[in-house]
Amino acid sequence: MNIENEIMANFDEISDANSVAIIGMSGRFPGAQDVEKFWKNLKEGVESIHFFEDEELIKAGVNPEFLGNPNYVKAATVVKDIDLFDANFFGFTPREAELTDPQHRLLLECAWEAIELAGYDTQTYPGKIGIFAGASVNAYLLFNLLPNIDRAEQGDVLATLMQNQHDFLATRISYELNLRGPSVNVQTACSTSLVAVHLACQSLLTGESDIVLAGGSAINVPHEAGYFYQKDSILSPDGHCRAFDASAQGTIDGNGVSVVVLKRLENAIADRDHIYAVIKGSAINNDGSVKVGYTAPSVDGQMDAIAEAIAMADIEPETISYIETHGTGTALGDPIEIKALTNVFQQYTDKTGFCAIGSVKTNVGHMDAASGVTSLIKASLALKHQLLPPSLHYEQPNPEIDFENSPFFVNTQLTPWPAQDTPRRAGVSSFGIGGTNVHLVIEEPPTLVSAPPSSRPHQLILLSAKSAPALDAMTQNLADYLQAHPQANLSDIAYTLQVGRTRFEHRRCLVCDTVEKTVQRLEKPSAQHLITHYAEAGEPGVVFMFPGQGSQYVNMARDLYHTESGFRDTVDSCAQLLQPTLNLDIRTILYPSSEETPDTAAQQLKQTAMAQPALFVIEYALAKQWMEWGIMPEAMIGHSLGEYVAACLSGVISLEDALRIVAVRARLMQQQPAGSMVAVSMPHQELEPMLDDALSLAAINTPDLCVVSGPTEAIEQLIALLEQQGTDATRLHTSHAFHSAMMDPVVDALVAQLQAVELQPPTIPFISTVTGTWITDADATSPQYWANHLRRTVRFSEGISTVLQKSKQVFLEVGPGRTLSTLTKRHAAASDKTVLTSLHPPKEYQPDVSFLLNTLGQLWATGVSIDWSAFHGAEQHNRLPLPTYPFERQRYWIEAQVGSMSDNGAESKSVSMPKPLHARPLLKSDYAAPSSEMEKELVDIWQNLLGIQQIGIYDNFFELGGHSLLATQLLAKVTKVFLVELSLQQLIDAPTIAEFAIVIQQALLEAMEKMSEADAQKLLAKLA
Repeated sequence: MNIENEIMANFDEISDANSVAIIGMSGRFPGAQDVEKFWKNLKEGVESIHFFEDEELIKAGVNPEFLGNPNYVKAATVVKDIDLFDANFFGFTPREAELTDPQHRLLLECAWEAIELAGYDTQTYPGKIGIFAGASVNAYLLFNLLPNIDRAEQGDVLATLMQNQHDFLATRISYELNLRGPSVNVQTACSTSLVAVHLACQSLLTGESDIVLAGGSAINVPHEAGYFYQKDSILSPDGHCRAFDASAQGTIDGNGVSVVVLKRLENAIADRDHIYAVIKGSAINNDGSVKVGYTAPSVDGQMDAIAEAIAMADIEPETISYIETHGTGTALGDPIEIKALTNVFQQYTDKTGFCAIGSVKTNVGHMDAASGVTSLIKASLALKHQLLPPSLHYEQPNPEIDFENSPFFVNTQLTPWPAQDTPRRAGVSSFGIGGTNVHLVIEEPPTLVSAPPSSRPHQLILLSAKSAPALDAMTQNLADYLQAHPQANLSDIAYTLQVGRTRFEHRRCLVCDTVEKTVQRLEKPSAQHLITHYAEAGEPGVVFMFPGQGSQYVNMARDLYHTESGFRDTVDSCAQLLQPTLNLDIRTILYPSSEETPDTAAQQLKQTAMAQPALFVIEYALAKQWMEWGIMPEAMIGHSLGEYVAACLSGVISLEDALRIVAVRARLMQQQPAGSMVAVSMPHQELEPMLDDALSLAAINTPDLCVVSGPTEAIEQLIALLEQQGTDATRLHTSHAFHSAMMDPVVDALVAQLQAVELQPPTIPFISTVTGTWITDADATSPQYWANHLRRTVRFSEGISTVLQKSKQVFLEVGPGRTLSTLTKRHAAASDKTVLTSLHPPKEYQPDVSFLLNTLGQLWATGVSIDWSAFHGAEQHNRLPLPTYPFERQRYWIEAQVGSMSDNGAESKSVSMPKPLHARPLLKSDYAAPSSEMEKELVDIWQNLLGIQQIGIYDNFFELGGHSLLATQLLAKVTKVFLVELSLQQLIDAPTIAEFAIVIQQALLEAMEKMSEADAQKLLAKLA
């Protein structure tokens, strides 16, 4: 096979390898606050141009003299709420938010939404995510900010520029979203955002990035105002854009923001992403100087870009059935664009009238730096929905355009997009003033095969937000989504929320098996089903607790055995290892078949020889399941037999040896004479003097609950005595007197068994319930310790009290029932701890999977990290575009100054407006008023710098949103006011006003000591 044939044979593989998937999109558009509403408007042929009444314009500050001018067009595209922003969500101080270009703010919010809609969490995604983006002219800086800046404060100028320069647009988003790929600002005028898409594709295809955001932002200020028409300019005389029409005279400035999320197609398919469209090829170039003028378009330049993009896509032009054009509706630009397209297509085909064209500018105006991606979003949605939206205001062709002899026609109504022999394909063009041209070829997304049904009958739904109101809004938004999508796959929804959302402090979870139930529980939350928790900063440590004999029951964790492969594999391995010692398969007792009655298995499971190995297997398998899901214990405690599970998990004893020793131990214990045990509600200090030589203190479970063990006759006598005293005493259902002198004959035999076992120091700390404190390496590796263990008092209360001394813990009972959970909660130190269980008690049946997922959700809600990849294992799930974060947006806006003219025509001097202060945020510190003049002065400095009112003297500068740049400004202002120079480290060490005032006072004293008395007096006078 020659080289040419080899290349052709591998063409399909190469084509897919060079394709890029659009997996997320977001935007703010005139008349549409999101992409869904934008698409609805496009389908319905809505022109989102606002035509103002005079009263509206006057209220917005427009000069009344303009209104009578026949060239003043009272129209604009309006994006709702450009003055609003969720500063707290992104860690902006109120002052920073006010000083930030709204183009930056809106693009930041849309970038967050787009990546969430794609189903990815930038905090945990292991690959590199990049961003290419640009913005239009920053009119907010020119008209609103610069006139209000105190130019004497150099820090104000620098800070303002940092929040407004295009140089910091992409990098600020990378900082806020934790994007570690390339972060590049793109500026090519009208073609900016589509050039950003092209560059993003190159970054993906070269392996520089794994995911890339690309977009643009264009927000005009003043926002609600008309414009002056100039003949032969790009702006139309009536506020309408009539692309390709004979009466076209230009477009109208558009406002908006648009962002797409891109990924290599092969990776998007493998990761089961939601794909809107596929970019098959793209190209950019520049016209150069061979054209009428710098701002004029060029047929040759556009032709070359279009032809190169089609060549890169390696398709035939006649397979393209729609072009989303640049389409500005200018007398010069429209004919040039169609001529360029026609020249390219007619190099390959002489067919006519087969390719529809349209221009989104007829709907929303020319969105400048955001226009290219807005066009791409329109074309992608058209492919996704297989519909061609109408291009507006077209009646008859521009006389310079020969549509009849071209492949093209203007699509003027909503039209089904018919299938062809090839996938539906479209072209998207964007041409910038200055000559930078870009063209993309895109096609409809591949059909994604549905994922196999989840093995889990129940699903865990997770939600988190930065505030309680936002969490409530998020809960309602999800309920609304599910009501609108009743056929949605619940496992896909759960998966997307688990892996595709950043985690915040306010958390909520629920477990459900149907969409209908999920909606019901979301809309009518109850403590039983919908768990809400505040996860403080820092991950809590998890303490595993392993119960002892008495908690077992037939079919414990049976659902898990059939559903969770990891759990099943561990149980199967343990059963095989136990078989030589037990001479039976423990699974026949744990999970009796229909031929074996549960009653028979229950009787067997009551026997110590079977109960203890069975409990060990279930507890060990549960622990391994939790650990597989990323929940690693920082400490462990086991009650009697349970300590063997802790030792095995900690590496003290191998699994094979542990199972054999537990089985031998259990058999030896069962061979001893029968005895009894009783639980007594009494402190052990009061109980022990009442015990004779026949009785033993078997366990101290809580400060006022103990267990006594011994011969049945002696136990009955003790119970009678306790009843006479009015003390509660409960007989336990046991066959033997564990942890009593009746177990002494077992000790030596067990030592002999243990001496043949290699014991290692523990790798995970666990409690010795023999000593009531952390086990030592010496005890852990001593055969005598483990033999004595079955004889000595179980000091659970002392042990759990030792563990409870640590802060930020979650206690997890790893075994059947809630015995240890109940005992732990009876300790005063556990009052503020979260205590959870893994399996339901025997008499309170719940589906095991539902029960375990509920516990998993509660662990997550307290702040415990979960390995969701391991949790889902080999199961496949689709990422879905679910509702995004409900931003709590507030107004952050510096009003523009209206310049006035004096009688002689000179502009009057502008006076800076007072800077608004915003409400004090929720802080750990309570408000405390200043008590000295210095503290009052510092409060004033902090409040003006941060834009926050009622700052208290114990509020932390950095908790208020301060950072290094703001700290530099703060220190400069302190130097100006108090005439001392302080360092950033001093502020870090003294971050409250009360502390910082002391630092200033000390610095002043030190400075005055070095001065003459006269200079010191001068300093005091200045300070006064």
